[in-house]
Order: sequence, then C-alpha cells, then structure tokens
Amino acid sequence: MHGGKREGSGRNPLPDDQKKIAKTIYITPTQNDDIELYAKGDSFSEKCLDLITTQIERRKRFDNNEVKFIDLFAGLGGIRLGFETAFRKKGLIPKCVFSSEIKDYAIKAYTNYYKDSDVAGDITEIPASDIADFDFLLAGFPCQPFSSAGLQLGFEDTRGTLFFEIERILQAKKPYGFLLENVEGLINHDGGRTLSVIVTHLKQLGYFVSYRLIDSQFFGLAQSRKRVYIVGTRDAHISLYNFDENTVLLGDILESGLPVVDSPFTQKLFSHFTPEQVVGKAIKDKRGGEDNIHSWELGLKGETTQEQCDFLNLLLKERRKKKWAEEIGIDWMDGMPLTAKQISTFYSRENLQEFLDELVDMGYLTLEHPRKREKNRRIPDETKPKGYNIVAGKLSFEFTKILDPNALAPTLVAMDVSRLGIIDNGGLRRLSVREGQRLCGFPEDYDLSFLKDREAFDLLGNTVCVPVIEAIAERLAEMYKS
Repeated sequence: MHGGKREGSGRNPLPDDQKKIAKTIYITPTQNDDIELYAKGDSFSEKCLDLITTQIERRKRFDNNEVKFIDLFAGLGGIRLGFETAFRKKGLIPKCVFSSEIKDYAIKAYTNYYKDSDVAGDITEIPASDIADFDFLLAGFPCQPFSSAGLQLGFEDTRGTLFFEIERILQAKKPYGFLLENVEGLINHDGGRTLSVIVTHLKQLGYFVSYRLIDSQFFGLAQSRKRVYIVGTRDAHISLYNFDENTVLLGDILESGLPVVDSPFTQKLFSHFTPEQVVGKAIKDKRGGEDNIHSWELGLKGETTQEQCDFLNLLLKERRKKKWAEEIGIDWMDGMPLTAKQISTFYSRENLQEFLDELVDMGYLTLEHPRKREKNRRIPDETKPKGYNIVAGKLSFEFTKILDPNALAPTLVAMDVSRLGIIDNGGLRRLSVREGQRLCGFPEDYDLSFLKDREAFDLLGNTVCVPVIEAIAERLAEMYKS
C-alpha cells in the first residue's frame, strides 16, 4: 500500500512520517497462501477480517496472560501437570477448557486431583465443534500400536488411528501449537514410516514440527524411560536439544520400613540367596549371565542338583546360536529347541535321555517343535523334529527384578511394574505406588491411595514423566510469548 496524492484521486497525501511505514506493508506469497489455507471466509476480504479478529482475540489473551489448552487421552494428567507448571513459570495463566479420557479409574484419579474438571469420554464420539477454542492441544495418544509390549500393528490397529482424532481437532480448531508424547517404538515402527506419516500430516496443517526421543533419567528422575515427544507451533520450530541435565538414583526416592512379602517365593529366594546377593538381579528364565537368577537356582519347580543347574544354564545360552537353525533348515529364532542329538554335541553324559526327561517332568524343560514364521507369526513346524527348550516366562514369577538403590529403575511398564522388588529391612517388598509416582515426577500431593494398586500401577505404567513435559513446555511458552 502506498500513500500519496494522485491528480484527481480525491485523497489527501500521507504525512512523510507515515509514508515510510505504509511502504513496508505488503503480503508475501507465503502469507497469501496461509490466508487462503487457514483463514475463514469465502472472499479474500472476509479471510483478512477473520485473521484480524483472531489476532485481536489473541492480543486480549495476552493482556490477560491466559492460555487455553485441551488435554486428550488424559490418563493421570501428567502432560497437563508439566504444561501448567511451565506456563506459570513464564508468567502465563494456563486454563484447561476440555479434557478427555475413557478409563474409569483414570478419570477418578484425574478428577480427584483436578477437582474442577469435567472429563469427556471417547474422543471419537465428540465433534470438534463441541470443544471450546484453545491455544494448545496436549495428548499422550495410545501407545500400544507402536509398543514392543503390544502387537506393533501401528495404523492397522484401531487404537493407532486415534492419532487422526488429534489431526481432526487440529484441522478444525487451528490452535497455536501442540505437545504429543508416545513410546520409543514409534521411532522405528514400520521402518520409520509411521512417524513420517504423523509428522507429514502435522506439517500439512501448517505447523513447524519438531520431534525427538528423550530419556527421563536426565531430568531428575531415577527411571530410564525413553519416549518420543512431538511439538509444533505456528511460528517456528521448537528445539528439543540442550536441556539442563539433572540426575538422581533410585535410593534418593525410596521409602523404608514398609511391609515385606512373606510368601513361598520369597522363602525360596532367601533360602538360596542373601538379601545382599539378590540386589540388582533379574529373576527370569529367558537369559543367562551373572545378573540373572533362574527358577532352577531357586528350586521353584523342585530342588535341583548343581549338575542340573549347570546344564540348564548352558542350554540357555546354546539355544540362541544360529547354527542350530541352519542345521535343520529353519529360520533362526532366539531360543530354539534342541534335539537330544544336538545337545549331545556340547554336553556329554551317560543316560542323557533320562537326564533330559527328568527335567521335563520337573517342569524346567519342555519338548516342542521348532517354530516357523508364517504371516508375521511364529507357529510350530511339525515337519521338524521336537527338541528340548527352556520353559521361559518371566511373568510367572512373583518378582521379576530386584532393584538396586544405587542405580536407576527400569522403564515402568503397566503389566509388570507390580513385580519390581525392593530390599527393605532384610526382606523383600514391592515398589510402592508412591515410589512409582516419584519415578514419574508426580507431586507428593497427587493422591492415588483410593485406587487398587493394580489400577494405580496400570496408570503409572502408561503415564508421562512430568519434568520432561515441563522442560519442553517451557520452550513452548517462550515461543508463545515472543
């Protein structure tokens, strides 16, 4: 736009001090495209009016320092916790205008802490028009489709398509930005194509998108928990690098003097090992090594001789070698059954067959066909001879890991977090719910005592690490203010 007076124009010339300003007002091709894509209205003028109105409303929010957000797949509200804390630090007033969750006991926990919240149910049933306008979308969308603990079906899984609910709402409401969280498996799922689809769709909505795999252990938490964080804004990319590091150990958050477990399992454990000897050990029959204790070393299925223990430990390692699969003409699988003939090549003993059969009768070995791959599944190949294999199954044990207070806790997983053990006053107890909350950075006043431990651990196994969210959200707040 140019000011000035043309002959016959009927306009008064602009003052010189205004001409300089006026000459700088123009619309770039990119801005023009953005107007056409994102502004409401049929005509260009209507679109411009919409943008002006939007900016006026945004300025009003700035004047009030109010930032509206929605919390999808809310769970315990961990993303909300970190987001609100970060924005308050930056002098802003976060306001949740909508939250959604389908799990009953998650809603109970959420509304017990956020007492003013009215939590909606299934987000697939809620039209975007029923959601109030907002500035940020928060979502830890369901991870099972991409998790190693699930079937890893990705978008073939119904739950995987819930990302597109996020896309639907972003497209309809056009907020300033978003913060999404998912499991480590999303990075490489389907050769990275799943994440590529997600990022591409977000970019097509007009966002500058950043993502990174981040480990919670560097944010003042005694848990190694790697998660993918995806953020986007209308203005620019958010850096997800160079955060201040803060490390602690498990012992820093443990309680003491809690009730210990007196069960046949713990009695067996301490009849073979001292409490000091089991610290940091995994209890499972899938792997060997000094960091593992096996069922036969505890006599869980019947007391064993030293010879039987030595053989089972040897078989545990041998069955992982690829040469055995090549020998019988089958695809290798980590942990193959071996025939008596194959076993005799590395373990020589009189009456080997009787020796093996006794271990089968005790339940430490099973006689089975090797497995072939068929349509991404492993099924028995009955054309191949049966062999002897370790009866593996870590979740069959009352405890699967005895945590070391001088190290980090492993990633909390919903299905087995209750099987993590702590040595306390010479006995063995479970990780407490309160300790689980601390491992995820929840405040001490966040109460889960009214839930069953199973429910609480399920929620903790699927929640986010609050300090990581807070660190990321601080950068979102800085961008939003600027």
